[in-house]
Parts: sequence; structure tokens; C-alpha cells
Amino acid sequence: MTLVAGTQLGRYEIRSQIGAGGMGEVYLAEDTELRRTVAIKILPEALASNQQRLRRFVQEAKAASALNHPHILTIYEIGTIESLRFIATEFIDGDTLRERIMAGMKLTDILEISIQATSALAAAHAAGIIHRDIKPENIMVRRDGYIKLLDFGLAKLTAPEGSPIDPEGPTRSMVNTSEGTVIGTSNYMSPEQAKGTHIDERTDLWSLGAVIYEMTTGHVPFPGETSTEIISLILQKEAAPLTRFARDVPAELERIVRKSLSKDCEERYQSAKDLLIDLRNLKRKLEVDAEIERTVPPDLRSAMSTGSEQSAPASDSHIAAASSASVAPVTASSVEYLVLSIKRHKLTAIIALFVIVVGLVLSGLYLHKRNTDVAIDSIAVLPFVNQNADPNSEYLSDGVTESIINNLTQLSNLRVIPSTSAFHYKGKDIDPLTAGKELGVRAILTGRILQRGDNLTISTALVDVRENKQLWGEQYNEKASDLLSVQREIARQITGGLRLKLTGEQQTRLARPLTDNPEAYQLYLKGRFYWNKRTSETLRKSIDCFNQAIEKDPSFALAYAGLADAYGLLSGFGAASPQESLPQANAAARKAVELDDTLAETHTSLGFAYTANWAWPDAAREFQRAIELNPNYATAHHWYSDGPLLAEGRFDDAIAEMKRAQELDPLSLIINTEVGMVYIYARQYDKAIEPLQKTIEMDHTFYFAHLNLAVAYSMKGAVREALEEYQIAYKLNDDPTVLGLLGHFQAITGKQNEALKTLSQMTEISQRRYVPAYSVAQVYAGLGERDQAFQWLEKSYQDHATDLFLIKVDPTLDNLHSDPRFADLVRRVGLRY
Repeated sequence: MTLVAGTQLGRYEIRSQIGAGGMGEVYLAEDTELRRTVAIKILPEALASNQQRLRRFVQEAKAASALNHPHILTIYEIGTIESLRFIATEFIDGDTLRERIMAGMKLTDILEISIQATSALAAAHAAGIIHRDIKPENIMVRRDGYIKLLDFGLAKLTAPEGSPIDPEGPTRSMVNTSEGTVIGTSNYMSPEQAKGTHIDERTDLWSLGAVIYEMTTGHVPFPGETSTEIISLILQKEAAPLTRFARDVPAELERIVRKSLSKDCEERYQSAKDLLIDLRNLKRKLEVDAEIERTVPPDLRSAMSTGSEQSAPASDSHIAAASSASVAPVTASSVEYLVLSIKRHKLTAIIALFVIVVGLVLSGLYLHKRNTDVAIDSIAVLPFVNQNADPNSEYLSDGVTESIINNLTQLSNLRVIPSTSAFHYKGKDIDPLTAGKELGVRAILTGRILQRGDNLTISTALVDVRENKQLWGEQYNEKASDLLSVQREIARQITGGLRLKLTGEQQTRLARPLTDNPEAYQLYLKGRFYWNKRTSETLRKSIDCFNQAIEKDPSFALAYAGLADAYGLLSGFGAASPQESLPQANAAARKAVELDDTLAETHTSLGFAYTANWAWPDAAREFQRAIELNPNYATAHHWYSDGPLLAEGRFDDAIAEMKRAQELDPLSLIINTEVGMVYIYARQYDKAIEPLQKTIEMDHTFYFAHLNLAVAYSMKGAVREALEEYQIAYKLNDDPTVLGLLGHFQAITGKQNEALKTLSQMTEISQRRYVPAYSVAQVYAGLGERDQAFQWLEKSYQDHATDLFLIKVDPTLDNLHSDPRFADLVRRVGLRY
């Protein structure tokens, strides 16, 4: 059944049909609740009764939704509407790879697409999933060159039963194909697929090799008029060399494709990671060659070209070695090129040779100096890999990672990427060097952890991102009960690998346990995880975790700091009244400093407690003390920015501090959001929109970014965009503060009746939970009802609400500034006006 435009499938409204295939029809649609464009794949009605196809359809959703990778299509939902089975996915605005191939492709694009596709396969294979239908139609290329791997409808789960990605047993057994069943698309089938025998990850590498062949030549490797003929060629013939159809094909690419298309599985690439390494090495080599082509003088380049034509062709092994090396060695033939050049073009060659020699000498001296004398000043600890493949033991690998990060954070001369940013790479198959460059650090620590009963094996490696070399590596075999001491030892050895010179105080701090209770520490880490989510529900969960940690270890200062931070945020996120939460926050913060006043975290918590109490000089002092103790603690810069600095209207200083927090924790959702928020209060709405949009790209479910983006659009006068973002924010989190801002927006855009309805809704909600009086005041301010607005602002003052600390700079209250009552209220909150 073909669906027409306007057809409603639950929350999705069909716009048009954009594709169809053997496994279903694909439609462009709009998610009417989240206001985003999606693609809807529907199993045709004529095939709905076919149980095998139906199972494959469901399997596609399960397989794809088990994956989380930037080059794999994101699944939003699988559902059933009036007997129609559908999958809602992200919509890719671009072309299929088939369309790109037909238009002709450059070698640089071929390699980039191949690398991205291989990276996606590596992630799928790591999750135990074989795609089994890699072909140009299943690879979408966005306008910006970013690819997405589609259609896991033929995917076969390979992990053993009981693994985290293994679905229910009966489903699994039904999806596996029996011996002799042929699945796939004939032109891209591996020999084992064609024969219907057992397959594994290497079958996808064959298919990808066939796709690379076609991208390079414009021809399939095994052309035939029928499927039978194609399968016969796959089983019996070798593919023609790439050079038969394409000129100037690198010998290394020929080798890569030939190895990928080996009929013997054992001679083929054994993993996607192996193929990925060769593709990346080839890309780097070509980039170096291109740079040489651009910079070497033409006369010398001509002489070198002449010499190269006379030299014998390199063997495959030599080509592979050269392509994987970071710097090509100087060979006898290279010397011959220089001699020829000197004879033929004496002056040009001598000058070029002189420049090269001097450059090499200076580079060598510089690198020697840098490698021997300079300490590495920044590091990211990537999430340790849980080799048990058991989700119930994920806390172990995550805990080790967090613990090492927290130990290293105690060193003020080392910038450590916080876990909020580092854990964006969890479960992703990403090259450590790439992660290091994205995070802007000099070193990356990676690790793996394996548990057998009470025995732990922890393997670690420290890599210099700039030099692309391993600085240090170690394997630890310990008891689980010794985990905390092992983590401290890893942190200590890392400082040696980084060539950091530690003071006696720093050495003591690094060796000192933050707690001796492993359970307390795990509960603390879990609490911070929930705290970073910034919703009323997750803040409550974090409080529960911090309290449990304190029960396990009553002297655990960080647990009290976490408890203070969570209570401090409760009223601001509509989860509790200030009377309930602020006394708890104050008590926990003071206890944290009492237990350990050498930690930046404890002073930051106390600074935030002072901010909530409008004690501005005390708050500034505590934040400054925290930054003095650890200049690299992102939260101290973050809260100093949106606390005393922003409250006092010191916008330049507030922006600078927030930007510093962003540098220290570049992937933190809350910090990136509040970069935008500070720009909103500074009335720089255009500058606010970009960081808020980027935050949503990182996590489209982070409601606080949607809320601030709505405010920025509202203040800018972008009515439709603002309304969409308000609706998304409230859908993601029914925070009453969203309603206050929405009501204000409705009022200033002339929709007074809707604003009044929003006020009624807030009144009804207040019967069940805390609704900030400040939010009600914002709606009345938008309606121009000053007396009512000040009545509710006064109630907010009596409640001692945290919202009031930004009253001086809040753009939603700008129309109240001329009223003497406003200046009086600002002064009572402790601010100058």
C-alpha cells in the first residue's frame, strides 16, 4: 500500500515517498511532536503475511538500534500502526553512493568514503553484527561528504547467547539462515555467501572491497548478465586489475582491493580494523606526496620523476611498508635522483638540497629538544573497554576510567579532560589520535579491563598525539579488592610517562586515596553521572547515590560536594522549593570543605551554595580559591561565570570564564549550553544560537539546550523557531520553568489568551509540585501586568529562590527596569543597580 502525503502514522505525518526496495518502502515524514524531518520505512502490506520477511524487518531495527556510531543510521523508533510495521530513522539529505559512482569520483573522495564505511563496519562487528548486504545503495553520502551505512535488514547476529547485543533466543534462531541459503546482492556477495556456507565479519570486507573497486573503476569486479553468471565468476575468476579501467591508481590501493577480494577467507583482511589501518595509511601517504608535489621545485621534481621511471617497480610488501611509515626512508634511488638533478640543474638542485638538509637538521634538533625536555601538559583518558562483554560489569571499566581521571585532576599543572567529554567516545570505534586532536590534548590514555572471578587484568597504553608514538604501557594483574590502589598506581605511572615534575605536595595528593571504600567511590561516580543529566528526576537519583556513598564512607569529602551540588540545583530545575533544598546544599558544602579543604571540588560546591544565598563576595572568593587549587577544574570556571560574574553584569569576564570551562571540558553538554546562555544574558542572541545548536547536535535529548535555544530565538524575534524549541524542551522534560518562559514568549508575541492558559496550567501543576514564583512573574512581565509581576517576584524573594540571582540581567524582565520596585529588589538581592 502506497501512502499519500498527509497520511498520519501516530506522531509522524507522511510528506512523500522517497524510495522502495525488496524489504520495504521509504517515506519522507515529519515528527509532529519533536518537529524534525525523519525517514519512515514500512514493510509493504503485500508482504506483511510473510513471516520470514517480517522477522528480517524487525531484525533490522534491533540490529541497527544496538549500534551507536556516527557513520551508522540512527534509529529513532520501531512501531506498529494499524497493522503497518515501521521504523523511524534520521533523514539523510544526500545521495546514495550509487549516484556518486555514476557521476565519477576523485581518489580523495573514494578513500574518505572507504575509511568512514570501514569504521562503521568495525563498530558493527565489535557489537557482533554482520551487515551482509554492503553495496552502493546502502551507503548514503551527505552533502558535506559524511556517510551513513543503511539497511541492516540482512544483518546476522554473531555474538553468543547471553551477550549484551544478543536478542531473545527464539528471534535469533529464526534470523540465522540455514546452510545453503543465499542472502545478499549478487554483485557484492562474498564467495562464502554465494555458496551459502558459514559467514563471518570477513564477508562484509569482501563486499566493501567490491564497492571500493566500483568507486575506483566505475565497473563491478565481476560483471555478468544474470545472478547465476555473476556468482559463477565470483567463485571461479579473479577480478581484473584496477588499472585496466582507471589511470594513475596507486599500487597500494590495488593491493588493498586485491586482498579484500581474496576468495580464501584466511588470505583476506581478518578484521575491519586491519583494513582501516591500511586505508588511513594510504590516505596519509598520498597527502604527504601531494605536499611534496606542491613544495618541491619543479626542476628537482622533474629529475626525481625521471629517476623513478628508471627504477624497478616495488613489491607489494615494499609498497605496504612505505605506505604505513610516517616518513619515507632515504633510499639509494633517492640519492640517484639528487645526483641526476645536480648534474642537470646544478643551481636549482644545490639550493633545494641545501634547504632540505638545513630543514632536516633544524627539525631534528627541535624534535630532540621537545622530546627530551618538554613535559606533556594535557591528557584525555578514553573510556576503558570492558572485555567481558557483560553490561553488568560496565560499571567496572567506567569506574576505573573515572577514578584515573579524578586522580589526575588533582594535578594543577596537567589539563585533564573531564569524564563528561571523555565518555562521548564510549562504545565508539575511534582512533585515539583522532580523539586527541578533537579534544585538543597532547596525550591519550587507552585501556582494557578483563575480569575473571575476583581477578582483574588491566591493560593500558599512553600515546603522544603529536608524535604518534606510545610513551608508556603496562598490564596489571590484581584482585578486584585492590582496584583503588591499582588506579592510583596507574595515575602515578602516567605522570612519569608524561614527564611531569611533581612537587612533594602533588605526590602526596596523588598517592592519597579520596576514599578507601570502593563501593562508596562507585556510588559517587554514579551520582555524578546522573547529576550531569540536569533534570529533576536525575538530580533526585544523584542525591540518592551521594547519600549511599556517604553511608559507606562518612569521611568522603567528594560525596558531600556532590550532594551539595545536587541540592543546589534542585530548585532551579523545578524539582524542589528553595526552602527544602538550599539548607541541605549549604550543610553538605560546609561539611565537604571541613573534611578536605585542599580540593577544588569542595570549594566550588561552597561557592555555589554562597551564590544560591546571594552572598556574592563569599561566592567569588570560594570560586577563586577553587581555581587556585586546580586551574583545570572546569566546573569552578563554569559556576564562577554564571554565578557572581553574570549576576553582576560583568559579561566579558563571564564569557571568558565560560569559554575557559568549555576549553577544559569541550564536550560537556551543560557547559556548551551555558556558553549560549551567557550570550543570551549579554543580549548577543546570534552568538548564543551557534553553541546551542552544536550542543543539540551532540545530544538532541538534552532539554536544557533546547530551552535556551528557544529563549535566544524568542529574544531575536524568530517566532516559529522559538515555539518549536519550547515544545521540544517541554516534551523532553516537563519542567515548570519551561512553561514560564513559554508563557512569556506567548505574551510578547501577542498571544495573550494562550499565555493566560499557560498561567492556569502552572497554577494547576503547583498543586502537585513546586512551581517557581519567578516563572509566574516572567509570564506577567510579558503580559505587561507589572503589579502582578512584582507580586510574584516578591514571593520569589521571600522564598529566597535561586532564580533571583540573575534578575539584574534577565532579558525577560527588561520592561520592568524603569519601575523603582525593580531597582529596590536588585539591591535587596545584594547587587548594585
